[in-house]
Amino acid sequence: MNAIEIKNLSKYYGKTAAVKDLNLTIPEGALFGLIGPNGAGKTTTMRMLAGLLDPTEGEILIHGEPASQDWRALSRQIGYMPDFFGVYEDMLVWEYLDFFGRCHELPADHRMRVVDELLELVDLSGKRDDYVETLSRGMRQRLCLAHTLVHDPQILLLDEPASGLDPRARLEMRELLKELGAMGKTIILSSHILHELAELCDSIGIIEKGALVTSGDLGEIKQAALQQRTLKISMLSSLEDAQQFLSNYPGVGEIFKNNHSLEAPFYGTDEEKAALLAAMIAAGIQVTTFSETTSDLEQIFMRLTKGEVA
Repeated sequence: MNAIEIKNLSKYYGKTAAVKDLNLTIPEGALFGLIGPNGAGKTTTMRMLAGLLDPTEGEILIHGEPASQDWRALSRQIGYMPDFFGVYEDMLVWEYLDFFGRCHELPADHRMRVVDELLELVDLSGKRDDYVETLSRGMRQRLCLAHTLVHDPQILLLDEPASGLDPRARLEMRELLKELGAMGKTIILSSHILHELAELCDSIGIIEKGALVTSGDLGEIKQAALQQRTLKISMLSSLEDAQQFLSNYPGVGEIFKNNHSLEAPFYGTDEEKAALLAAMIAAGIQVTTFSETTSDLEQIFMRLTKGEVA
């Protein structure tokens, strides 16, 4: 079953479209990254999914149920962490989580057990009796994530969860999100830190000017966006002989020498790449390394949002 289905979702402010005709499907257990430049509509989309904004048009389904029919009941399945999360600084850490447990009407004995379990999960048990105002920014972010988990939602909406964190705190947050994913939670997160999304997410959606540019499996998007691949080939044979061979081979672009190897763009399928390697060996070229350089998520994002790929 799909955790979330978005059908023709739009949000207008006057004549300005913050989100326009958005269609998206996110399966249960996915770790989905929503990517887009500032003002692309990421936060507006997240707020509509969290029930904090009413769509102008379109429909949201939560586990197959229309959100418009009984949002209060469906909202119990969702935990939302906004990009700017206010905290009550004059509370003790455990009191902060206990307060939201009361808001979700958790029974007293169950509530205290949940507080202790969440503090352990986010590695704040040692800060249990400290005031929230004494916590570092990274600790506050983890506390806010714990707040999001108080009612044990199956879907987490995390808007820029690593925003403003130092490298160590970002690493701690990333490991925590991986742990939540391993627990079977469906996680939708937005971020401008693209390399972290690439490490975390199994699927992504790229949004620009309120419209979805593309979505799906990260590997498939890479392959579709980068229609050419760059090959790096090392050999024991003469570089000049190999360069001459490659320059006459179909699908090979301009060749560059790089120390003891050659690099060249290659336009072809996996089968055609394998055929190229076989042809080089058959021609007597002693290939020691035949690899394809990878393209990071930043490159994919820049190509797609600049319209370089249809």
